[in-house]
Amino acid sequence: MLALITGSSRGIGNAIAKMLLANNYSVIGTSTKSDNPFPDSKNYSHIKCDLANENEIISHLKPVFERGVAPEILINNAGIFIEAQMDDSDSDWLAKWDRTQQVNLRSSAILAKWAINAWMKNGVEGRIINVTSRAGQRGDTGEYAAYSASKAGMTGLTKSIARSFGAHGITAYSIAPGFVETDMARESIEVYGADYLVKDLALDSIAPPEQIAEMALLLASGKLKHATGQTFHINSGSYLV
Repeated sequence: MLALITGSSRGIGNAIAKMLLANNYSVIGTSTKSDNPFPDSKNYSHIKCDLANENEIISHLKPVFERGVAPEILINNAGIFIEAQMDDSDSDWLAKWDRTQQVNLRSSAILAKWAINAWMKNGVEGRIINVTSRAGQRGDTGEYAAYSASKAGMTGLTKSIARSFGAHGITAYSIAPGFVETDMARESIEVYGADYLVKDLALDSIAPPEQIAEMALLLASGKLKHATGQTFHINSGSYLV
């Protein structure tokens, strides 16, 4: 099985790629700047692509779905988390909003479109896994409203794909992490302090990225076909649905 994972150079995406490779999947990964994070793996290939640049997405990633064998699994993981204060100028605020939607939501949507078209054409029962966020379910603080909205949009995209293409064997799922032990969480610690990250948890620690990877592996396997459209929450008990 071949999977395309966006944002595979670090954090959750890197953990998912590592997990799939360890379970005999072939993986195509992407990142904005980083080189191949798995140079010793014969089953991994890497594409540098800035998801904020629509032209790069078209030139670098659309051909992946036009090959003789397109990835059967698409994992939209890459995302950005930009602070935009309500008292920023309108132009600055909208620029941050639009960049967030482009990277987090628009790129996920167009990749899903290309994947679905390839699968429909070739009769493939593909799977889409969108890494969303707790913030897309409960909201976030005002300065991260764009991030929250983008992740809520990914959840809506997941459900729409599941409802529309399940009859063709195409399934879609969301994984909604809370804080995870990644660079993004460490950046939040620098801003808010460590106590902020754990104060609402039912457990005594935030989740390691390997737990999100375990769920991605299970969904990629096709063993949860009848859970299509569902959101799987991995947030240390901080937000219960």
